[in-house]
This record gives sequence, structure tokens and C-alpha cells, in this order.
Amino acid sequence: MIQSTLFFYTLFCFGKILLPTGELNMNSTNESASAKMWVANPDTSAKTDGDTTHCYSVKWKIPVQYTYKIINTYPHDTAAYTQGLLYDGGYLFESTGQFGQSSLRKVKLSTGEMVKAINLPDSVFGEGVTFLTNKLIQITWKSKIAFVFDKATFKPLCTLPYTINEGWGLTTDGKNLIMSDGSANLYFLDPNSMTQLRTIEVCSNKGLVDQLNELEFINNEIWANIFNKDIIVRINPESGLVVGEINFTGILKTEERNQHADVLNGIAYDPESNRLFVTGKNWSKIFEISIHQKQ
Repeated sequence: MIQSTLFFYTLFCFGKILLPTGELNMNSTNESASAKMWVANPDTSAKTDGDTTHCYSVKWKIPVQYTYKIINTYPHDTAAYTQGLLYDGGYLFESTGQFGQSSLRKVKLSTGEMVKAINLPDSVFGEGVTFLTNKLIQITWKSKIAFVFDKATFKPLCTLPYTINEGWGLTTDGKNLIMSDGSANLYFLDPNSMTQLRTIEVCSNKGLVDQLNELEFINNEIWANIFNKDIIVRINPESGLVVGEINFTGILKTEERNQHADVLNGIAYDPESNRLFVTGKNWSKIFEISIHQKQ
């Protein structure tokens, strides 16, 4: 296992290093696989005020309710305070948090073996992570800075400052970065400059949905963990409406919880095989799951 520590992180990114050749397609091209994700068709009406899409003039619809079935389980490092999770080619890419313990890791899914890792400076609290082209972008909690790494080697390339006060979750629609900050807002950012392009407020029939945490972009929806809840919401990226809720209550059984096990957090998607993975902070397992609409 290759492990190193990131000591120097003051080199800022210049130029179009993240999207040099246009957009990426982050959605599955397999029609049958896409259909299995039960994409909802909500009313997408919402009021736009400048660059922010608000939810207060929406024709409300109750989100579709889903439950889950466990397909498989895989080992997870109980020392990993999971803040971001990605899947690619049999490996998980994981961002971990806590001051003095934050890292970026590449882990073999089937065994839990950590094959590559880089530790962040002790003064930095790691948060969400996403792929874009051949780069990994990892944000931080209150440092207002994103680290850019080479995906293959984990070589630190540069940093991107941003103005959002707190970084929580991060994903991409293939063109923009999408960031959460623990509020009900999702911020769409230019990946080369971290400039805020637009903001959406996330809401359901019950009002604003805050505490948005880890994010994953799946089949034209933003999926988000809700901090301190065993819930993942499925969000329309144009309107901010929650179109579905998945209840994961009881997925990690009491006898499987160690003394440090914390909240559900971590969503990874395999578009090639239409597989979905979830885990939590300091959990002992990663769960491969399927979701099913409640009857």
C-alpha cells in the first residue's frame, strides 16, 4: 500500500485543467440499467430569483418512498470517517475526515485492502470528493479550499479556493461541480475556478430539506445523505424538488455497530453494472443494495 502525506498545498490551479475537452457523460448508457433506477417524473416548476432557484412557489408533490434490499456486503475500515465515496473499476475512492485523520484513499472493494492513500495536513478536515476527467477533487470543511489530485497516481496537482463557508458533499453532473454545505442549498460551481454559477434550494412537500451531506449524481438526479438521518433523498437538479426518499433504517444492525460507528454517509454508484453502494462513518461494512418502491 502506497501512503504519503500532503505537506504543501499552496499551488493554485490555473487554466482549464479540469474540463479541457468539454463535458462528460456521468449517466449510464445502458437503457435497461437506467430503467431499474425508477427515475421519477416530478413537476419541475420552481421560481428563479437571479441565480438561485427557490422552492416557495412549487406545485408540491409527495416524494416517492423507497426501501432497500441488501445484495452484498464488503469490509470497510472502521477508522475511516467517511465523507465522500466513489466507485471505479472494482475500487472505491474514499475521502475521510477529522482533523489530523483526513485522507484520500483507494480501496479494493472486494477485500477492503487500501492500495493507495494520501494524508491531508493536520489542520484540514476532509469532506466530499468527486471525479472529473482524470482528476480527483476533494473539498474541505472550513478551509475553503479544494485539493486536485491525479486520479491514477494521487499526485497533488494544485488547489482551488472557494467562497462557500463550509464544504460538505461534492459531486458533478459532468460539466459543473455540485457542492453541499449542510444547509438546504446546493451550489453549482465552475470546476476550473470554483465560481458559483447557480444555487438551488432543496425542498419536499414538507418544506426545505437541510443538512444535505454526501452527494452522488445518478441518472440525472442528485442523491444526498441527510446528516443524522438514515435517509437518502433523490433531488431534481433543475428545480431542487425531492422526488424520492430511501429509508435505510436498520441497515447496520446493532450488533454490527462498533463504539465509533457514526451516521449513514457515503453513496457510490457503478454505472456500468447499475450497482449502488452505501456506508457510514466508521462503519465496519459497505453495503451493495437495490432499491424498491414501497407498496
